[in-house]
Amino acid sequence: MKLKLFIFLFITTFLIFSCKKTIIPRAIEKITIEEITIDSSSIRAIYPMKDSSLFYATSDGYLGLMLPTNQNIKDKKVFYDTIVPHFRAIASNSEHIFMLSVGNPALLYKYDEGDLEIVYSENHPKVFYDAMAFFDENNGIAMGDPTEDCLSVILTNNGGKSWQKLPCDVLPKINEGEAAFAASNSNIAIQGKNVWLVTGGKSARVFHSPDMGKNWKAYETPIIQGDDMTGIYSIDFYDTKNGIIFGGDWNNKDNNKGNKAVTKDGGKSWQLVAEGLEPGYKSCVQYVPDTNGQEIFAVGTTGISFSNDSGATWKKVSDDAYYTIRFVNKNFAWLAGNNKIGKLILNK
Repeated sequence: MKLKLFIFLFITTFLIFSCKKTIIPRAIEKITIEEITIDSSSIRAIYPMKDSSLFYATSDGYLGLMLPTNQNIKDKKVFYDTIVPHFRAIASNSEHIFMLSVGNPALLYKYDEGDLEIVYSENHPKVFYDAMAFFDENNGIAMGDPTEDCLSVILTNNGGKSWQKLPCDVLPKINEGEAAFAASNSNIAIQGKNVWLVTGGKSARVFHSPDMGKNWKAYETPIIQGDDMTGIYSIDFYDTKNGIIFGGDWNNKDNNKGNKAVTKDGGKSWQLVAEGLEPGYKSCVQYVPDTNGQEIFAVGTTGISFSNDSGATWKKVSDDAYYTIRFVNKNFAWLAGNNKIGKLILNK
């Protein structure tokens, strides 16, 4: 009887595992990067539109639209009294576009067919907002450095008409010297109602909320930390379980240890990948859509790197320096950097 049971369990297990699909990475024969010069503008805030055009906001207060045909339409320059906003974050709820400036005062603008409205502002010597994203058409989130003993987190639940800052008693306490980097508007990742925020400096942690910012937990990571410019610069999730964090040491960009890690449990635990191997520091990491979480691009001033095995190994595809990347589809992404916008095209 025991032998029969053993044989049955063995055959059942074999059939289950033999029926699992082996996902073979697609063949990418060519990766093309096309550069478009944008004079006198550092660009980190970009948002791909439904028609594949790119809305962008610059360090010198300009709002612009780059068409897929490479036609650039610089719409307007924004002023707040005598202040020129330095935009590093941009997001959309499908109805309106929102741009968020760094520094004091923090200024959050809603853009609607050429009209601009400030929907949130904050004055504080320590204010510095880093990233912004929307869950859906009503609910959005932005995060920044601490002004008290927690991260600055603001939420909207009415489509961006108004925003409220979370009190520190609902957020995990920040560690001494822990903050965030406004490097690429990718300190935030969203999947469904889940949101993850990342930090750096003296501590490099992942903050997770499963309910659009109502409740929070903070998780430790193995990413390099301890100095002002070390830590996590970017996060992305392919689904609610599988994600990646990337960063490193801005002062030692060649360092490729402790700068990239993945999770398979929704961010509770993180495992270093490609440890001691390229790439080193990167400011933005993004999954390629519709590739089962296998294909990932990471960009920074050190160039562009690509993985087709969920981050286990990487290949450098370009020395071109960019701050950020956003995908339109699995064959096309927009890039942005210092005085330039780029188009990354796969297999064409």
